[in-house]
Parts: sequence; structure tokens; C-alpha cells
Amino acid sequence: MRTVSGATDHVVVVGAGLSGLSAALQLAGQGRSVTVVERYSFPGGRMGQADIRGYRIDTGPTVLTMPDIIEDAFAAVGASMDDHLELALVDPAYRATFADGSTLDVHTDAAAMTATIEAFAGPGEAAGYQRLRAWLTELYKLEMNGFISSNFDSPLSLLTPQLARLAAIGGFRGWERMVSKYITDERLQRVFTFQALYAGVPPQQALAAYAVIAYMDTVAGVYFPRGGMRTVPVELAAAAADAGVDFRYQSSVTSLERSGSRVTAVCTDKSDRIACDAVVLTTELPLTYQLLGRAPRRPIKLRPAPSAVVVHVGCPAVGSQLVHHNISFGRKWAGTFDEIIRNGTLMSDPSLLVTRPTVGDPSLAPAGRDLLYILAPSPNLEVSVVDWDSQGEAYAQQVVAKAAERLLPGLAEDADVLDVVTPADWARQGMAAGSPFALAHTFSQTGPFRPANTVRGIDNAVLAGGSTVPGVGVPTAVLSGKLAAERITGPVDDLSDKRTITRSGSRWR
Repeated sequence: MRTVSGATDHVVVVGAGLSGLSAALQLAGQGRSVTVVERYSFPGGRMGQADIRGYRIDTGPTVLTMPDIIEDAFAAVGASMDDHLELALVDPAYRATFADGSTLDVHTDAAAMTATIEAFAGPGEAAGYQRLRAWLTELYKLEMNGFISSNFDSPLSLLTPQLARLAAIGGFRGWERMVSKYITDERLQRVFTFQALYAGVPPQQALAAYAVIAYMDTVAGVYFPRGGMRTVPVELAAAAADAGVDFRYQSSVTSLERSGSRVTAVCTDKSDRIACDAVVLTTELPLTYQLLGRAPRRPIKLRPAPSAVVVHVGCPAVGSQLVHHNISFGRKWAGTFDEIIRNGTLMSDPSLLVTRPTVGDPSLAPAGRDLLYILAPSPNLEVSVVDWDSQGEAYAQQVVAKAAERLLPGLAEDADVLDVVTPADWARQGMAAGSPFALAHTFSQTGPFRPANTVRGIDNAVLAGGSTVPGVGVPTAVLSGKLAAERITGPVDDLSDKRTITRSGSRWR
């Protein structure tokens, strides 16, 4: 594995998102002096926060999986995650509702889910689920330690016995095709393939290797931290600060000073000049390349993932009508992907994610109220034909009305729309093509074909974040920071070997 040569005593990390925080913790744990520069007044990056009219809103990801990866980040500086985060298992992980009126609660416990599927679709599908679960688990074991948590210097680095094993179990076939080998009920297939949206690829076109995302939330489990998702970056930053990491908030990087092929200092809009031996950049790729004075040399243009419209809503407490995560599938499932990815139009029959974080922590809303996060996939700005500045608010009202019609009668009348975020808003935050999901996980943007975390011609700059390896998502963002740190420190003891597939007797509730 290629690593940064020369002195690496002081490292500047640009960005206090999950990848930047992870890199800072790993670097500090290996004895480096670390300075983190962050444009906002708080840590989190895409895992942002907003306080509006008494509601404590998470503006980014709402689904937390694989907390053991976050635990590893704390452990890098000798901290205990248990001292920083109180995690609760979300059960059911999801409630899925379908156009035919049927409903399925998705449990991560094998016995509970088997019984639920048998009641929902019969014993044959329940038996198929058990085989699917075993396949997903094997897929995870192969990918996590052999690919996802590893740095690769070239595609040739992939040529290992694990690659052959991954191919043998169908990792390079289609995701939807592999799932259909085990279960035939179309509704169940959606439950185990909708996660392709996170990867920015239709399930019909996504590699089966990405079904590892379905493992994470349907087998390993979904969790929620008391205080909301914002507590994850806040507490990671606290652990880093306790370990001596220096944070410079409300500071934007304006330029990098260089001497030959090395970055020698990071300059900010506060007139700070921070000398460094190495730099970790977690900024969006266009800004990263601008700062470095480099552009990727790729035969194929980078393809951004689809975007999303997010509506944050306050409403009277809804009781048991909604669980923590609720997925409402439209009837036109396959056509949805054509609309938002190929045609650049709004979904004519939308599928929605409605998250109610106040199930896990009622204090996130005023007394007697609930907080809802409604997400509607949408085209990114590269393909969109939508004028978001003129149509965004009206579309948000349509999304709330559709969620009310399907899941919560009366919501439209009682909804207090707190905030609306459209692709245009994501773009104003600096996200390429107005997508919070970075680059799509197409084959040409997967593994060693994804933009690398090293930069040709710059000896001591390393990249981290969703647009580089290993990819998009909360667990992968944390791993991205670790991989970036290893480019500077060299490999450290692989804590992933200590991970267990199931945690009986775990401290996590």
C-alpha cells in the first residue's frame, strides 16, 4: 500500500464530517498532531443539525447501522463509545407499506422476521428469506475485511482468493437477480433491494455486491442515538478534542500552499496559515481538485447519484400510527428509477421514506408533538428538468400530502413544515450536482475504479468522504477516514477482525 513519504508529524484535516472526524481520531491515536478546519460552527458535515421552533432536527442521514465501525473510531484514541453514545436498537428496523394496502414490519432478529414473512407471504418465502439472510451474511464477511475496509493501489490489488469467492457467490451478478433467487414475492424483493437508492443505482442495474447494504440494515440492525443522529459527530469530535485534536470551526479553506509536490500549509478565510506535513481533504471533489490544482484523468465522466427532497415536519403526536422508519412504496417501482435517473423528472408515483426520530427520543420535539423527516428521491441537477427554486415548495406540499394519504390521515392539515431542502439547496451547500449521496456506485465508480484517496502528483495529500473509497453512507464515511489515515500512518491493527456478525449480550439495546 502506498503511503505518504517524509515527515507526517502534523496533519491538517479539512472538514469535520464523519470521514474527517474518523481520520482525525485515527491519526491522533497514532501519535500525530492534528488540526481540523471546519466551515460550520459544529461538526457533522452531511450529518448536520438545525434547531427550529423547538425541534432538534437532523438534516442528514437518519439510518444508523454498523455501530461497531463507529466504536472503532472512538477506540483509536482509547475512548469508549459507551461513555459517549447511548444507542437503542430500532425494532422494527422499518415498516414497509405497499400500494396493495399490505404492510410488513422488517425485523433484524432472524426468528422474528421468519415468522413475519411466513404470515405475510407463506412458508416458502420464509424459507427463502433464511437462505437470503445466510447469503447476505457471507457477502458481508467477504466484502468487509477483503474490500470495503482496505486500501487498493490499482485494480490488480483486487486479484485475491476473496475476489474469486465473491464472484462464486454471485457478487458480480445483478442485485435484484440474486435476491429473486431466494424470494419471489415482489413486495419482499423491494424490502431487500430498495437500498440500491443509497448507492445511486437502480436495483435492476446494481451489482449484487452492494446488497451488503441490505445486510447492514436488515440483518445487522438499525440503531438510534439518544439526542439524535447529530450526537454521533458531536461525540466523535469531543473524543478527538480530549485526545488533543485542535478544531478550528467557522473557518473555510481558501487555498493550499505547496512546495514542489508537497502541500506545506492550509490557508483559511480567517487569515490563518496552518503549516502541515500532510493534509486530509474531505471537501467535495470539485473543490478538492480546485484546491489541489489537479483534475481527475478518467476516460468516463463521473456520474453523480440521484438527489432527494427532504421535508422536515412537526405535527401532533401520532402514537403508534408510525414506527421509527417507514417506507411507502409506490406502485410504479421500476418506472421511478427511469424518471429520476434517466428522465430527470419528479416521481409520478413516489416512494417515500418517513422517519419519526421522536420514537427514539421524544425530547427532539416540543411536548405533545412529533418530528417527521420525509424524504422523496429526486433527480440530481445534472439531469433535472425541474426548476427547484420555483417548484420546490409546492412539491414539498405534495410530498407531505402523499405521506398523509398513505400513512397518516390528517397530517396535511396539522403539518407544521419546518424546513424544505431541495437539490438546489444541496448545491448551495456545495454538494456536486445537488446530490447529498455523492457519486453513484456504478461499476466504473466502484472499488479501485472510484476516485482514489491519493492524488497523482501530490505526495502528501489524501482524500476522504463519500466521493472516494469506499463510498456513500455512514459506516463507509467512517471507514473512509480510517483508510485516509492509513495512507499517512501505514496500516494499523485491523480492528475489523474483532467485529462479530451478531452481538448477543451487547451493551447496545
